[in-house]
Amino acid sequence: MDAPEEPLPPVIYTMENKPIVTCAGDQNLFTSLYPTLSQQLPREPMEWRRSYGRAPRMIHLESNFVQFKEELLAKEGNKALLTFPFLHVYWAECCDTEVYKATVKDDLTKWQNTLKAHSSADWLIVLVENDAKKKNKTNILSRTSVVDKIRNDFCNKQSDRCVVLSDPLKDSSRTQESWNAFLTKLRTLLLMSFTKNLGKFEDDMRTLREKRTEPGWSFCEYFMVQEELAFVFEMLQQFEDALVQYDELDALFSQYVVNFGAGDGANWLTFFCQPVKSWNGLILRKPIDMEKRELIQRQEATLLDLRSYLFSRQCTLLLFLQRPCEVAQRALELLHSCVQELQLLEVSVPPGALDCWVFLSCLEVLQRIEGCCDRAHLDANSAHTVGLWSYATEKLKSLGYLCGLVSEKGPNSEDLNRTVDLLAGLGAERPETANTAQSPYKKLKEALSSVEAFEKHYLELSHAAIEMYTSVGRIRSAKFVGKDLAEFYMRKKSPQKAEVYLQGALKNYLAEGWALPVTHTRKQLAECQKHLGQIENYLQSSSLLASDRHLTEDERKYFCQEILSFASQTDSPGHRVVLPMHSFAQLRDLRFTPSNAVVHVGGVLSVEMTVCSQMPVPVHVEQIAVNVHFSIEKNNYRKTAEWLTKHKTANGIIHFATETSPFPASQNSLPALELYEMFERSPSDNSLNTTGIICRNVHMLLRRQESSTSLETPSAVALEDGAHVLKCSSVTLQPGANTVTFRTQAKEPGTYTLRQLCASLGPVWFVLPHIYPLAQYDVYSQEPQLLVEPLADSLLAGIPQKVKFTVTTGHYTVKNGDSLQLSNVEAMLILCHADKRAVIYSNTREKASDASLRVHSSEKVTSISLPAAPAYHVIEFELEVLSLPSAPATGEESGMLGLTEPQRKQKDTQKAGHCMATVDHKVSIDCPWSIYSTVIALTFSVPFRTTHALLSAGTRKYVQVCVQNLSELDFQLSGSDLVDTRGSTGLRLTPLNTEAQQHVRNQQSVYFVWELTWAQEPPPSLCGRFSVRFCPASEEQLSVSLKPYIYDFQVENFFTLYNVKAEILPPAGTEHCRTGSLCSLAVSVTRLSDLLEVDRDEALMESDQGFSTKLMYEVVDNSSNWAVCGKSSGVICMPVAAQATHRVHMEVVPLFAGHLPLPDVRLFKYLPHHSAHSAQPDADSWIENDSLSVDKQGDEQLDGGGGGGRSRGGAHSASSSEHQGLPMPRLQALPPGQVFNSGAGTQVLVIPSKDDHVLEVSVT
Repeated sequence: MDAPEEPLPPVIYTMENKPIVTCAGDQNLFTSLYPTLSQQLPREPMEWRRSYGRAPRMIHLESNFVQFKEELLAKEGNKALLTFPFLHVYWAECCDTEVYKATVKDDLTKWQNTLKAHSSADWLIVLVENDAKKKNKTNILSRTSVVDKIRNDFCNKQSDRCVVLSDPLKDSSRTQESWNAFLTKLRTLLLMSFTKNLGKFEDDMRTLREKRTEPGWSFCEYFMVQEELAFVFEMLQQFEDALVQYDELDALFSQYVVNFGAGDGANWLTFFCQPVKSWNGLILRKPIDMEKRELIQRQEATLLDLRSYLFSRQCTLLLFLQRPCEVAQRALELLHSCVQELQLLEVSVPPGALDCWVFLSCLEVLQRIEGCCDRAHLDANSAHTVGLWSYATEKLKSLGYLCGLVSEKGPNSEDLNRTVDLLAGLGAERPETANTAQSPYKKLKEALSSVEAFEKHYLELSHAAIEMYTSVGRIRSAKFVGKDLAEFYMRKKSPQKAEVYLQGALKNYLAEGWALPVTHTRKQLAECQKHLGQIENYLQSSSLLASDRHLTEDERKYFCQEILSFASQTDSPGHRVVLPMHSFAQLRDLRFTPSNAVVHVGGVLSVEMTVCSQMPVPVHVEQIAVNVHFSIEKNNYRKTAEWLTKHKTANGIIHFATETSPFPASQNSLPALELYEMFERSPSDNSLNTTGIICRNVHMLLRRQESSTSLETPSAVALEDGAHVLKCSSVTLQPGANTVTFRTQAKEPGTYTLRQLCASLGPVWFVLPHIYPLAQYDVYSQEPQLLVEPLADSLLAGIPQKVKFTVTTGHYTVKNGDSLQLSNVEAMLILCHADKRAVIYSNTREKASDASLRVHSSEKVTSISLPAAPAYHVIEFELEVLSLPSAPATGEESGMLGLTEPQRKQKDTQKAGHCMATVDHKVSIDCPWSIYSTVIALTFSVPFRTTHALLSAGTRKYVQVCVQNLSELDFQLSGSDLVDTRGSTGLRLTPLNTEAQQHVRNQQSVYFVWELTWAQEPPPSLCGRFSVRFCPASEEQLSVSLKPYIYDFQVENFFTLYNVKAEILPPAGTEHCRTGSLCSLAVSVTRLSDLLEVDRDEALMESDQGFSTKLMYEVVDNSSNWAVCGKSSGVICMPVAAQATHRVHMEVVPLFAGHLPLPDVRLFKYLPHHSAHSAQPDADSWIENDSLSVDKQGDEQLDGGGGGGRSRGGAHSASSSEHQGLPMPRLQALPPGQVFNSGAGTQVLVIPSKDDHVLEVSVT
């Protein structure tokens, strides 16, 4: 064989950064097929299934096809994936056996041996079939024979590694099917090889990363390995996975830097601690900055070099992912973190070098984003880029101050040398930006070249940042940039331009509660106002600064002296500067004397104020004045002297809110911080990785508060001018609390409200425009008044009671000889005692004096001489009055309370209630200050409630009087008596009470009983007068004799006319009644007297046999012990003759066993119909429709409805509906005294039936 030629470089058919596939065999054949292959291979996507449970991806495979050389095969220890051939393809054309044996077989064998020597198992043999050559050569073996030969020789166990491509250059279906099969096999083998080799590479990389704690481990070496993986992902257009690799490198390096700052440093970090010598900023216009990559590979890169290269790769991938906004966000974080990392690693950086690097980097990122986005997209996402604009502005400002471009005289020689050094560190401009007019390099170099250029670029950047901050709604940040711009203007001696920016910044600081920035900005604003000649604004700022405790004592004294110096000027008399008082002094509290802030006309009132001076030195104030607003409220009860002197609170002290900070009230009302601990643990071993504190309500704390009013805006304080002013002259206010006292004499009645507090220092007036809470005092003019009121809750009639007289003199002066003339009332006495005294009080209820009280009584008038007393004083004294006791007049209703049944009497008594009856006595009083008489009414309560009752025992009659004590006192009763006021000679009252005295307590009753006897025909009525003496049981002998208590009443028809007797008989042959068996009820009604005057009424009928009257009886059992069988009511005709008797029999059935009371038998007068009483449903309801016909039978009883009251209601309803409009008879109840029921209280023994299984017993 010929000597081997020099190895030629591999043929690269496409661009770099694609998977490499080697081509062996017939190179001319492959060259002819390459265009079709390069187009068809990436057309169909393949699903790439990755290890470790990662999500599958659809990728389009492309390859770099190069000529096979043994040098391309991977060597031991080579970790480069980009130069690694993933697949080896052998191309051969179909030929005869001789050619195959002579050349192809040997070449294939050599090719396979080379692959086996390098342990490469990823190969493919492609056999191309050409029909044209097949027709020309008839002796050529068939295609199948050659394929079988190759498969037998080289593909024994992998027959799929040999594919046939039929007529690849023709356009036929057979050719297309052949291409599809070949491409599918090629993609599959390529993806299998790629997955296998990439997995092995990731395992090796993971092993290398786990060795990072070993001493010889190098971050730069590991960086190149993991970046190789990122290149592979980028080669496959998996930009997200590639970005993850760089993010992991970024996080790993940052963690090492943080650990270094905590004292745990790695040895390899010393390579990045070398001093910074170049600060040319980020390079983002190249996909790969090979210069910095080589520095990293040689471990010669600085911290800025590493960070610049790493971010440039991240930026490239983010732009591929179409996420330019994230580029800006990451860039801002990178720039800030680099500054911190340089400090942690203690890297030596020349002054201004870092500012240059940050400035160039900001502009580079902004221009890179602008180059890949249109204007509309940039404007929509300006919220992400505005931070870079602001950061660039800040760094340019620092460079201007450092290089002397902001000073008044311009840069000096030292500043110029520093500028030259900084520009030298930038190096030469990069070729990719050399032709760009506004490149960051040119901008920085131009800005540092002159004062005018710097001002131009700085203002341009500042206004751009402010405009962008405003457009995205970040007003606070815009104001902060404006504050920096204001400082620049102040240095440039342009205070008129700086003022508006300082005001805006101060407003934000105040709204957010930043105390120290407020003080600093206010100092700058004061200086600006002084230069502009804004006297009022400057004095206001000076007063705020003089009271600001964040300043030193000397600074506070300086600003205080500025105010005092202006106050001492007399150049412009009449000119007044009005300033708010809160910065000069604060009102702490206010005290009125008298404490209730009420004074009468002519009285003296003092107002004591506690004023806390905010000034650092004593300040002499010419005058402190309080403007008072006077008002009169007519027809307002709360402004009368009576209400003011009695009901107005007597505290007298008003506290005012202390202004601890000059910030708006809204800042103090913000919610409290919600701070929570945060722990982040490792998912593998649950070990603690990081811990911190987070605020969950930060969105509530950092809300904008643009609506709040800035305290620095000069507000036009309206100074009130009124006729009522409280003044205190020549006062020296010491630092801290001071007491200022105002005194005034009340002249006109009304309400005086303290409106404003003013302190004047020459032309400077400090004004508190509104005093709040409301502070006011009242001046009243009172008319003389007389008030008479009982000392107890109620006055009791019959015993002496104390009454208090209160004379309020008002504006009247009581002189000797003035007296009160009281008209005497017949039923009320005014008791006079020689030892009575009157007490005189001042208007504030302080005792002034006392004097004896002289009372003179005559027949019609009682005169009370008043002691002398000045105006607006109170005279108080007590007198005793005595009202004659008497019960209220009783009518017919009260007389009807006396019932024969004790149970009914008790129930009626309970219903009457426990309220005492009252008696009013009106007294006319003539006062010396008025020509009109004053009429007062004293209400006395009768301590007793008295009722009477008529009791009967056959024909014997008794009168019972019940006296109930309703008051809270206990009384002793004696001398009870009952007389007939008519003086009937035949009527006699015999008392049955034996005790001479009886003690009655609260809510206790005493009963008195008399028996009525008469010798001849009794009178139709009894007019009784009951009297009893009483006195309080707790008191001793009274000085006056008490009148007896009198109760008048009348009893009508008190004698007995009828005796009703009822009797129940058991069935014949039995001894006792049984439940459920019929028993006989016999009722007899007996007339006890002949014709009397009371019998002469409508019911009386006269006949030949004599006089008679109709009565209706009714048997009622309210306790439901008996069932009445048959008729329970009827009408009888009763002869009016002594001992005339009428008997009625009926059947009843006992419902229960035991001793049962008898049913009640009631009697009514049965009156004929009268036109005047045609509408009496109550009386007519007792009689049914058939009562008229039954009435003709004389002694027979009428049908009242079987079953008693239950059936009567139904019968009455039927008759009333059937005979509507017909005349019906009436019923009249007999007086209780005229009917005596001799069977009342009688009981009948009822035994149970023998066949009852359930025994019911009634116990009464």
